[in-house]
Amino acid sequence: MTATATAEPQKMQFKTELKQLLDLIIHSLYTKKEIFLRELISNAADAIDKLRFEALTNPDVLGGNSDWQIRLIPDEKAKTLTVRDNGIGMSRDQVVEHLGTIAKSGTKAFLENLKQAETKDRPELIGQFGVGFYASFMAAERVTVVSQSAAGGEAVRWESDGQGEYTVTPAERPEGRGTDVTLHLREDAAEFLSSWRLREIVKKYSDFIEHPVVLAEAKEAAGEAADAGKTEVKDESLNSRQAIWLKSKSDVKPEDANAFYKQLSHDYDDPAKTIHISAEGGAVEFKALLFLPAKRGLDWMSGPEKKSGIDLYVRRVLIQHECEEVVPPYLRFVKGVVDCADLPLNVSRETLQHNPVLAKVKSNLTNRVLKTLEEMRDGERDAYVAFFKEHGQYLKEGTAQEWGGKEKERLADLLLFESTNTKPGEYTTLEKYVAGMKAEQKEIHYLVGESRGMIEHSPYLEAFRERGEEVLLLVDPIDEFLASSLHSYKDKSLTAVDRAEAKSDETDEQKKQAEAYAPLLTALKDKLATDAADVRLSRRLKESAAVLVAGEGAMSAHMERLMARMGRGGEAPPAKRVLELNPDHPAVAAVKALHAADAADPRVEALGRLLYDQAVIAEGSRIADPSAFARRLNDAIVTAAGAVPVAAK
Repeated sequence: MTATATAEPQKMQFKTELKQLLDLIIHSLYTKKEIFLRELISNAADAIDKLRFEALTNPDVLGGNSDWQIRLIPDEKAKTLTVRDNGIGMSRDQVVEHLGTIAKSGTKAFLENLKQAETKDRPELIGQFGVGFYASFMAAERVTVVSQSAAGGEAVRWESDGQGEYTVTPAERPEGRGTDVTLHLREDAAEFLSSWRLREIVKKYSDFIEHPVVLAEAKEAAGEAADAGKTEVKDESLNSRQAIWLKSKSDVKPEDANAFYKQLSHDYDDPAKTIHISAEGGAVEFKALLFLPAKRGLDWMSGPEKKSGIDLYVRRVLIQHECEEVVPPYLRFVKGVVDCADLPLNVSRETLQHNPVLAKVKSNLTNRVLKTLEEMRDGERDAYVAFFKEHGQYLKEGTAQEWGGKEKERLADLLLFESTNTKPGEYTTLEKYVAGMKAEQKEIHYLVGESRGMIEHSPYLEAFRERGEEVLLLVDPIDEFLASSLHSYKDKSLTAVDRAEAKSDETDEQKKQAEAYAPLLTALKDKLATDAADVRLSRRLKESAAVLVAGEGAMSAHMERLMARMGRGGEAPPAKRVLELNPDHPAVAAVKALHAADAADPRVEALGRLLYDQAVIAEGSRIADPSAFARRLNDAIVTAAGAVPVAAK
């Protein structure tokens, strides 16, 4: 130990209200205590990059040592964790300037100097605000820094408990240039002495740092009795260092990209598509590697609460996992990373500022994903159909959420639907539907239901089949919301076929028919008043006897069933629907004849309710009183067989 290393420590005051600022850093600036390690590793990487850059013009600063390394050294006995680098180091004046002044960032000043000198090929450094180092006090009751500048001179020791003062004294650093940051951990931070915990944090935040992050773990030697109990230090490299998204597309092998996707998503299958993005030379520069999964992952169960599947990096350092700001929520199925060196961050690096740069990144990513899907739809039909079966609900969600404009149109053009003109398992598009419309057809017809099997033979479709007009068969739970929010496509309004028809001029034959059925309709409207909003003749039915339709603006039966499943069915009573009867059906004609012969005949109401119940079944809903329906049906069977109904005896 030299004389200078044992000199009396010089006690100095921080150049700001440290207590208040450190309290802000510890309790408000960072939300996770583990962030301190990310910050210290990032600072160490910056120090190495500064020295590498300096060596381009002054190789002597390396001193023959270019084996770059960031070492993590936990000491359970001393309860300390040291982060050591062999970077550019600091002189005494630099330590005082950068560690003694809160928010005085050496990295930021270094970059400013390079910028003013218009230096090309600047090193990529992530420190911007000079507060990351002080995150150490979230886990440490005392922090010691020993640094040796690559420019020469004696080493210096800086030490503080974060309470307003720090000491600076000469020191020795046997390792030579570089910096040791030693955290004397608090009792509640003992987890950061655990090797598995350190591996976990490095893997999460610093896995792609360019320089090796090494865990120097002390272990007792095994083997001969003479060596038993002796301690040896074993080095373990913790980070992969392979940030393949920074490579050009031509340098990334498909198998490497697929392996990275599986690591990122925990999926067993290869992605359906890989999207390489390198935005350079424009208003904002960034690189991204995105993946469209072939299968829907388990995270779909998270629902809208999960906003993104893309991690945001700044120069290889994870800033935000599943960053919501880089893609719209409906693209949350997309996996990948985006690395933006130009992205401004707030001082914590955990919460991104909403700014034009971020908006441009989001716009670019969204455009590239939609363009890839459009190319799949047009050039790889089978692959796109398979993709849509897995992820189509997200695109429908986006179509429903977008207020309008070009993006809503692009999403609508990506949607696939089954229809009355397609075979089961085959699909059409809105563009193809409109192209096939007859000249006199003004609307896009659709019917929402539980499944194709339940609705493709629905009474609602009879008139459209007769006219040769296609009807979209919507069977996804989200389709009800999609149709109500899409409203129209290429100036053609979307209209549900289970809605009441607008009144139109009647023919003379229809007027005579309406007059003949008026007494029966009035009687049934009175007897079914608790269930039906109205009873009238139908012009849509060709084969079925009865059907229920929703009134204008009323909730459809399918929507009511969806609301009930979500536990919201009790918020309002079910809306009454209109019962439409087919005047050309023998069953309806028979009830009319029965009423004409004796308006007081109890069978009129019984058969009217039977017609209502079968309409309820046809729309996919449950009958309110199944036992009463069974009695009425049995009586009808007995009567049809020529016997006397039990109820009439």
